[in-house]
Parts: sequence; structure tokens; C-alpha cells
Amino acid sequence: MQTIQSTEIPPSARKVELLLNQYAESHRNPTNEVIHFICVPVIMWTVLALVWSIHPSIALAVTAAALLYYLSLSVGFAVGMSLMAAAMLVFLWYLPQQMILQVAIIAFVIAWIFQFIGHKIEGKKPSFLEDVRFLLIGPLFVISFLYRRWKLPY
Repeated sequence: MQTIQSTEIPPSARKVELLLNQYAESHRNPTNEVIHFICVPVIMWTVLALVWSIHPSIALAVTAAALLYYLSLSVGFAVGMSLMAAAMLVFLWYLPQQMILQVAIIAFVIAWIFQFIGHKIEGKKPSFLEDVRFLLIGPLFVISFLYRRWKLPY
């Protein structure tokens, strides 16, 4: 087992900080970061929309499961992700239901194309190819910038 050097991440670092630092390793290029700041929330919405198109209750259950995971990592981030998820679910509620699936599929494909362009620019493969939980860390990576800018605890 490889140990982390104390200059990189302190041994007392919380799990959420370790995950964010690991995720950040393949997201250092400014262009890739901008792409992620736009596309990660879009992808998050499209996943909710795709599940919503099966049944709204399933989307709520998936949201609850994700929020429980976020709560296990950080109460502060769980609050932020709850607000983001609530806004996305309200948006889905008010969208014409017959449009959701088509819009979600188109947005999903476009956002992922841009994500892979960002990683091509970065020169590193997406984190989730090594560990699928990084699909849930991406949104935290995005909101962590807001938390730091606004000096919010997480």
C-alpha cells in the first residue's frame, strides 16, 4: 500500500478532501475546468431527467441515495447538493413532461462530448474510468469552488 506524502495531503485529511484532491489531479487545465463547471451540472440534470422520464419517484429515490452519500462525506456539501438537486427537480416538475426525455438525451450526449474534449485538452483520462464514485465527486468538485470563494464551511 502506498502512503501519501505529508506535503501533498495531511494524514488527518477528511475523506471528502482526499476524493476532491484525487479528482483534481485530472482537472487542472483551466479550459477543462471551465468545461466541467458547465457540463457537470448539465450531466447531473440529464441523469435526473432520464430517471424522471421512467418515473418521478425513481428520480426522487436516486436523489435521496446520492444525498445520503454526500451527507456521509460532508454535511456542508450535502446542503449544497440538496439545494442543487431540489432546483433541478423543480425544473423537471415544471417542464412539459413529453419533452424531458428528448431534451435530456441531447443534452447528455453534448455534455459528455465536451467532457471528453476537456480531458483531451487536459491530457488525462476521466477519473471515473478508475473509480465510478468519481461520477458523484464531479458535482462536489464544481461546488467546492463556490464554497471556497464564498468561504462556506464544508
